[in-house]
Amino acid sequence: MVTVAPPRSWAYVLRLPRDPRAVRVARMTVRAALDGHGRQDAVDVVELLTSELVTNAYLHTKGPASLRLTGLSGGRVRVGVWDSDPYVPAPFGGAGDDSVPLAPLDSGSGRGLRLVQEYADSWGGWSLGDGGLRRGAGKLLWFEVGGRATLPLLLK
Repeated sequence: MVTVAPPRSWAYVLRLPRDPRAVRVARMTVRAALDGHGRQDAVDVVELLTSELVTNAYLHTKGPASLRLTGLSGGRVRVGVWDSDPYVPAPFGGAGDDSVPLAPLDSGSGRGLRLVQEYADSWGGWSLGDGGLRRGAGKLLWFEVGGRATLPLLLK
């Protein structure tokens, strides 16, 4: 008789309302899920980058967002954030210049996507269209980090 081991992957999906507290809820969910799966080594990076994508979804759209956190083979973690705006920003779009310019030193914002570019192992995004009569349009931005994701001491 052949036995089959259960898959080592796992996934959590969270629907986030258009509410400024959604960013905190997303961070707490990521931390709890990664802690529960023994992935404390990835918590800091995944929590920071998730916070940036969810914050952008809140700031640049007028609707809800969704978060999907997936544990993959090889110790990788993938995070996807869906929102209702179909525009895919650099570096996620893959068209033209994939680099995000540095924000001015005196700017209070503009660093989130640059952080994703610097600390994620891979990232991407897909436009799902402008919606029209279809529900579920918008975009999906995602990133992955490897088995030993850590932030530099400067950011801790």
